[in-house]
Amino acid sequence: MADSVRAARRDQAVRAAVTRSLLTEDHPLAALLDLRTVQEAALSLHAAFEAVAAPGQRILHTFAVKAASLVPLLRLLDGFGIGCEVASPGELALARAAGLAPGRVVLDSPAKTPAELREALSLGIALNADNPQELARLDALVPAHPGHGPLGLRVNPQLGGGAIDAMSTATATSKFGVALRDEGARDWVVRAFRERPWLTGLHCHVGSQGMTLEAMAAGVATTWELAEEINRAAGRRQVRTLDIGGGLPVNFASEELVPSFRAYAALLRDRVPGLFDGRYALVTEFGRALLAKAGFLLARVEYTKSAGGRPIAVTHAGAQVATRTVFSPDAWPLRVAAYDAAGLPKGGPLIGQDVAGPCCFAGDLVAVDRPLPRLAPGDLVALLDTGAYYATNHFAYNALARPGVYGFTPQEAGPAFTTLRRPQTPEELLAEHGGDR
Repeated sequence: MADSVRAARRDQAVRAAVTRSLLTEDHPLAALLDLRTVQEAALSLHAAFEAVAAPGQRILHTFAVKAASLVPLLRLLDGFGIGCEVASPGELALARAAGLAPGRVVLDSPAKTPAELREALSLGIALNADNPQELARLDALVPAHPGHGPLGLRVNPQLGGGAIDAMSTATATSKFGVALRDEGARDWVVRAFRERPWLTGLHCHVGSQGMTLEAMAAGVATTWELAEEINRAAGRRQVRTLDIGGGLPVNFASEELVPSFRAYAALLRDRVPGLFDGRYALVTEFGRALLAKAGFLLARVEYTKSAGGRPIAVTHAGAQVATRTVFSPDAWPLRVAAYDAAGLPKGGPLIGQDVAGPCCFAGDLVAVDRPLPRLAPGDLVALLDTGAYYATNHFAYNALARPGVYGFTPQEAGPAFTTLRRPQTPEELLAEHGGDR
């Protein structure tokens, strides 16, 4: 039922977007985000972990800002009890602009500069070091920042990759964290904690699209076991926080919300019961799973043609917004919905068609031989499940302007829209490409 309700809200939003001229000749592409679905996802995340946690156990859920770097959205999520996980000075600036309190921000990055480390220590945000050299930098910086926030160390349990190599962070040769199975690494980690009383957290992120829940739980189990080992060696409860990352995969094949936060939390409870006995504070860093199903890209069909006997619809949504799908279609397939020029779902016999983007290279295709009602100029296509990583991770090929991003909420009189990011202006595009020089 929830899946059908969400789909109905999308259809209403498409119709309203047309009547309210969110798509025009000047702006033939827009991103829409169902804010009710965002709220429902946030509530389901909280409920899933509260159902398995010990009474009073501290859990900070953060949003991976890279999944949708929009200040109004970060502010909205903060209101839903979701903090920010940032991985660059720019993302930290966005979190601060959104009004996030320092205690609700976590900095993770494999390439932090000394300036970034000093800023994080000064602000009092949580920080996870990536490697021994970064810890050595912190050795020199920490004494000058007595008010620093929680400091942790990222580890890589080297459990292997998932279905998408580029998204696998726990392979034997991953660039992230301290590789625990390398010779001497585990002993070094234990020693590093014993030598640094200010080091109080462990971080592990083995998820992301293509990873199984079982593999993710195994990574969390390894982290918990290491924390127990460190605390035994230290003779005290030195590790007090476990940051278990995010990475819950998203179902791109249908409307169904699977796997769920509840299923993942229940699996963690079964596989790592000590995680929820109340001795450790927990941090999560979900991104895609919170937003993907809430959003879609809506683009006008500009032309239709045929080549080699196959119909082709040329639209305004291609590699500049659906970058991963265009360059790695097998790993990142997207569902496509067809609407007529009035914004109503399009009917008729299904015909295999290519859905092409505007970029000037032959491979700019978001769908190949996809069964859809025959598209015509002026029709609309919606690329579904693109609430995360699509409209906000723009590829600047062909100097195509960034689309506007609009949140919507259902109302009796029809969806109410709010602008989360206005369309990029010609002046902004020129400045980005050196036009102000």
